[in-house]
Amino acid sequence: MATSFSFKLAIPITISKPTKPRIHSTKIRCIGWDPEGVLGAPKGDHISRLEFKRRLDKDADAREAFERQVREEKDRMRALRENRVAPDTEEKLVEYFLDTEAQEIEFEIARLRPRLNEEFFSHLKLELGKLRFAVSKTQDVEDRIIELETLSKALQEGIEAYDRMQSELVTARSSLMKLFTSKDVKATLLDMVESNELNRSLLTLLDENIATAYQGNQTQAAQYMEKIRGAMLKYLTV
Repeated sequence: MATSFSFKLAIPITISKPTKPRIHSTKIRCIGWDPEGVLGAPKGDHISRLEFKRRLDKDADAREAFERQVREEKDRMRALRENRVAPDTEEKLVEYFLDTEAQEIEFEIARLRPRLNEEFFSHLKLELGKLRFAVSKTQDVEDRIIELETLSKALQEGIEAYDRMQSELVTARSSLMKLFTSKDVKATLLDMVESNELNRSLLTLLDENIATAYQGNQTQAAQYMEKIRGAMLKYLTV
């Protein structure tokens, strides 16, 4: 079976809102598969969301309108990303991240991971140190400290999650091929449970391959992978 591998990232970040923030308050959690972030952060009104899903299933016009809204939001975010150019200095890169929408932080971390190095964080710590020991602490200074502390925490958490996901991706690719070539998927899944190979990265990679198969009109392959996904969910602890 010909398969196409791809991978997108969902990094769990929580960003608190300072007095005069440029990083908007939000919560990004790896709960639903929404790699482009177009649906926004998950909400707690679970019953309302189920009702909305039932209405979409029954109402073709509502479903079409919703899908159009999703496409428009994807196009908007894609255009924003293409128009943004990362600066070439640490000082400007700090401002670049401060001006980044919270839902885009994870994308920018993945795109600029090589730039988020010891030199960058040394610059960030140096500016924070100067502000903390400033002789005159105005409200603007206090706000700037909160802003930079929030950014530093968000980036460090995001980098940790990104690096972990990249490491898991290597194993996920191998595990997925193991499932695709297995003559006994259930037995293979049980072996993978024992070796702790079932995780969110593997499920994400499988979802990407299912979507790619449907887009390429490989319906039979997509349906087969969906059966594997269903079997996997019986053993997967997210």
